[in-house]
Amino acid sequence: MAAEKGSAFLLKIGNGAVPVAYATVAGLRTTQLSVNGEAVAITSKDSGGWRELLSGAGVRSVSVSGAGVFTGSAAEVRLRGNALSGVIDDYRLSFESGETMTGRFLVTRLDYAGDYNGERNYTLALESSGPVVSA
Repeated sequence: MAAEKGSAFLLKIGNGAVPVAYATVAGLRTTQLSVNGEAVAITSKDSGGWRELLSGAGVRSVSVSGAGVFTGSAAEVRLRGNALSGVIDDYRLSFESGETMTGRFLVTRLDYAGDYNGERNYTLALESSGPVVSA
């Protein structure tokens, strides 16, 4: 896998239409993606002392976090509305290689901060709801 720039990791939000069109959440300076999986052990006395796991079982999830500068874009306004109403919406993560991860997410955290005479910053966290598809 070739090295990729962090700035090429983009968080996009769907517009609610069918088919979905995505807009980049502007102003993201840092982003992070975590793919989580829960193991289901099926170890028995026949395992020879080694732990055995059941493939494809357990709960899988994707967590996304980011921080940036508030610009007031339509994508940010939609994201803030989703956070306030607790709505699960379509999101897409795009990478420099052209690979994407698409799924439905819930905004679990949205924080705003700012200094006098400075920019208004925000941090956000998203948790997946349902399958996340990589393409």
